Amino acid sequence: MVEAVQGAGVVVTGAGGGIGAALARRFAAEGARVVVNDLDADRAKAVADEIGAIAVPGDASAVVGAARDALGGTVDIYCANAGVGSGGSEAAGEDVWALAWDVNVMAHVRAAEALIPGWLERGGGRFVSTVSAAGLLTMIGAAPYSVTKHGAYAFAEWLSLTYRHRGIKVHAICPQGVRTDMLAATGSAGDLVLQPTAIEPDAVADALMKGIEEERFLVLPHPEVAGYYQARAGEPDRWLTTMNHIQQKWEAGE
Repeated sequence: MVEAVQGAGVVVTGAGGGIGAALARRFAAEGARVVVNDLDADRAKAVADEIGAIAVPGDASAVVGAARDALGGTVDIYCANAGVGSGGSEAAGEDVWALAWDVNVMAHVRAAEALIPGWLERGGGRFVSTVSAAGLLTMIGAAPYSVTKHGAYAFAEWLSLTYRHRGIKVHAICPQGVRTDMLAATGSAGDLVLQPTAIEPDAVADALMKGIEEERFLVLPHPEVAGYYQARAGEPDRWLTTMNHIQQKWEAGE
């Protein structure tokens, strides 16, 4: 059992399926009191009923107040997991870009704005951001997703460096492919880049629990991402050339 999780009041957004449902199940199994949030009320209730949690459906951007009330006044761990996998290029519509920014970045900002003052007063709290390896690297065929996931990572990093000396812990989960509906929706780009090494959502939950135990900011369910991230930083032109080769392969339909 993970000591920091036992008895904690936990909120998981986007928890009606996929990674969010796996996180909710694992937190409940570790002895936490869990709020399951999802836009789909039926899916949120199904997961909550399964694990003995509380369903608080609705927009992840505005869930903190209701979730806090459901947990008796205190949120100890907040998992900003809800996300949209917007594909497309620079020519994606303004509405596509706006939705990606709102869900993948601003929902995290709004949650932090609602939570941080209380956590500072208490001297502790834990913010978990489901980012994606795309936030450290990139993803072909998905400019809105890649750009906003970089933003989500940057915000989690900023929270950590700003508040860690005041007891606030931050974790950024950055998996590659995970077998979820979002992966299935990535089409041929996902088939080429993500499917070959895709993992189950439970493996992401396992990685987060280990990250919490070790108090690590960066949680990598695919450990090889660390090497890719180093290569990107150390030799950016070589890394971009390699990624461009993958882009060309995708364009050729290979």
